[in-house]
Amino acid sequence: MGSLTLASLLPSLVIVPLTLLPIINPLAGAPVFMATAGTARADVRRLAWQVAVNCWFILVGSMLVGSYVLDFFGISLPIVRIAGGLLVAAAAWRMLMSQDDDTVRRAVARQQTAAMSEAEIVRRSFFPLTFPLTTGPGTIAAAIALGAKLPTTPALYLAGAVVAVAGATLTVAVIYLVYRHAVRLSARLGEVGMLVLTRLMAFVLLCIGIEILWTGWAELNAAAR
Repeated sequence: MGSLTLASLLPSLVIVPLTLLPIINPLAGAPVFMATAGTARADVRRLAWQVAVNCWFILVGSMLVGSYVLDFFGISLPIVRIAGGLLVAAAAWRMLMSQDDDTVRRAVARQQTAAMSEAEIVRRSFFPLTFPLTTGPGTIAAAIALGAKLPTTPALYLAGAVVAVAGATLTVAVIYLVYRHAVRLSARLGEVGMLVLTRLMAFVLLCIGIEILWTGWAELNAAAR
């Protein structure tokens, strides 16, 4: 029975990245990252690694201690789901409806890059590249929701935490690879390809936001009965 329960935790290794990556959508943030980091390989590699490390701590912290922080402040998980779903859906809607958002963001980032030193680029690895561009409120809410599903039995909780951390590591590895090769990816897809890919991911993100919102609303209605 214990092995069966333990085996049931293994799908979380895949569920974590499948849940978080569409919300994170590193492909949409790649143009901003590319313009901020510039074209120097050392800067791109260093900044991509730092963003990945920051994201790892945010995801793991949200999954393992996020629900306890909510309990401390008296916030229920359904409320977090509704708030996170609204934020995710709003961000996706802006991405879908904006006409020249990608061009404007690249132009602003280029202007900022021209005035930034290497030390300033490192400082910007957290804001805005890590938060809110890569791991925003919607991602944090989804990570907390994933962490809330961990078993309460100490041994199984430890196993589930290890699997969740491994899933977060896979997620961060994808983020690192996308950002690390952002220049090459953008060159291969072209501006039109990046725009189409961003719009497609925005639609998926909108669906995910509505799904998170609906789940929280259904849980509130069930609790009110």
